[in-house]
Formats: sequence, structure tokens, C-alpha cells
Amino acid sequence: MIVNRVVPNIRSEAVRESREFYGLLGFEEAMNLGWITTLASPSSPAAQISFMTGDRTAPVIPDLSVEVDDVDTAYAVMRKSGAEIVHPLQDEEWGVRRFFVRDPNGRVVNVLSHR
Repeated sequence: MIVNRVVPNIRSEAVRESREFYGLLGFEEAMNLGWITTLASPSSPAAQISFMTGDRTAPVIPDLSVEVDDVDTAYAVMRKSGAEIVHPLQDEEWGVRRFFVRDPNGRVVNVLSHR
């Protein structure tokens, strides 16, 4: 399995202010779905940070997102390991296939692949 990127997800009610703050560090808006905004470095597009007011289709806001090349394999591995699946594997309308799993520290990880 290949990890393409890891993105911290920050719960925020100050998305505009966060966009401006991180813009001072060179980040630019890469995605804005209203409830999630992702900023990326133009010189290193995999360097990203997301701000979420909520998650439109899941029960919790994940602490981080891990994009992998094969989310179905990742899901099978996590289920076999006995890890707690917080949100089942599903296709989302914005072009990702994802699930949430809890890590040993209690953090919720959004594991995804782009379709």
C-alpha cells in the first residue's frame, strides 16, 4: 500500500481567518466544499491542511486524513486487525472513497482514495 499524503484536519469556526493566516505562510485554497476547506502549498501540492466546520456525511470530524493508493485494501487490513471502524467504507459524491478508523491514541483517521 502506498501513502500519497497525510493532511491534518482542524475543526474550525474561523475558516476565513485560518485561510488568511495560512495564506501568509504561502498556502492557497485547493478545495472548498463549504464544510471543508483545504489549503495547499503551490510549490509542494501534497503539503496540505484542512479546516472543517463539520463532516457532511460522517458522524465525527476526523483528526487527520491519509490518502492511500488502495482504500479497499486499507479497509480490509484495518478490519482484520480489529481496529475500530468509526465510519464504514463508502463512496462520496465529491470523488473520494473513504472510511474512518480510530488509532491507538483515540484519534480518528479518515483513510481515502480518489476515484
